[in-house]
Amino acid sequence: MINAEQMSAVLAALPDPVFLLSRSGKYVAIYGGKDERYYHDGSNLIGKSIRDLIEADKANWFIDTIARALDSKALLIEEYELSNKDVKGLPDEGPSEPIWFEARITPLDFRVEDEDVVLWVASNISQRHKLESQLRKQSDTDLLTGLYNRRRLERELNYHFSAFKRHGNCVSLLMFDLDHLKTLNDSLGHHAGDQAICTVAQTLKKTLRQTDIACRFGGDEFVVILPHIKMQQATHTAQRIRSAVEEAFADVSNSPHNMITISVGVTEVLASDVSCSQALKRADAAMYEAKHQGRNAVITQ
Repeated sequence: MINAEQMSAVLAALPDPVFLLSRSGKYVAIYGGKDERYYHDGSNLIGKSIRDLIEADKANWFIDTIARALDSKALLIEEYELSNKDVKGLPDEGPSEPIWFEARITPLDFRVEDEDVVLWVASNISQRHKLESQLRKQSDTDLLTGLYNRRRLERELNYHFSAFKRHGNCVSLLMFDLDHLKTLNDSLGHHAGDQAICTVAQTLKKTLRQTDIACRFGGDEFVVILPHIKMQQATHTAQRIRSAVEEAFADVSNSPHNMITISVGVTEVLASDVSCSQALKRADAAMYEAKHQGRNAVITQ
C-alpha cells in the first residue's frame, strides 16, 4: 500500500490536469497537468469560480455539463474548445486556432463544503482534432474543383430537407452542367475540359453567398443548395451564375472555350415532396429543358 505522501506525488505527476469541481463551478482542487507542452500551472485557480474566469456562454456550458454528470451519476465524455476569447481579461490577439480538449467527467459520491463535486480530467486533443477535421474535409471535397463532392451533397440535402419539413425553412436547388464541353474536349483534350470545369467552380465560389452550398455532382454537373431562398430569388441567383460563367469564358482566345456556357435548372423544395431526391429530379428535368431550348438558359420547374 502506498502512503498519503506517495499518493500526492502520483496525483501531482499526472500528465493531464485533473480538476475537482463543485456543482456551482468552483475549483476545489487541481492535480497533475505536468505535460508542459500543453498545460500551465493551474494552482492559482483553486477557490475561484469558472464564472469568474470564463466568459458567460462558455461558463454556462461548463456548469451545465457538471450538472449533467452529477444528475446522471455516470461518466460523461465531452469534447470542447477554448480560445483566448473565452477567457476573461485576455486580449483578442492570440493563437488563431482554439485549443481542443476531451473531458472525462466523473461524479463523486462525497460533498465538499456542502456541494456535490465531480472529477474533471482534461486532455489536450488539438492535434487529433485538427487531423480529424482535415480527414473529414478531404472525404467531403471534390479533388478537381475544391467544391463539396456528391457524398457531402447527400448529407446537406437530407439536412435541409429535414429543416424544411420540421421548421418550414424554405430551400431551393440549382442544377446545371456545361454546354459544349464535349466539343472542347474533342478539340483541345480533356485537360482543357478539366480547366473549364475548374473555371466554373471558381466562378461559383465568387458568385454565391457564404451560406450557399456548391457541389460537383459528377462529371461536368453541379448542384447548388440555396438555404432560406424561394424560387423567384433562386432564379435571380441562377441568372447571375449563368452570366458570370459566360463572362468568365468570353475573353478566352481559343474559340472552343468561347462556346462554354451553362444550362441551369431551378426548383424549390415543396410540401408535397416526400424526399429531397424528388426536388433534385425536378432540377435535373429543368436543366435538360434548358438544353432543349438552346442552352445558356435558366429554366424553373
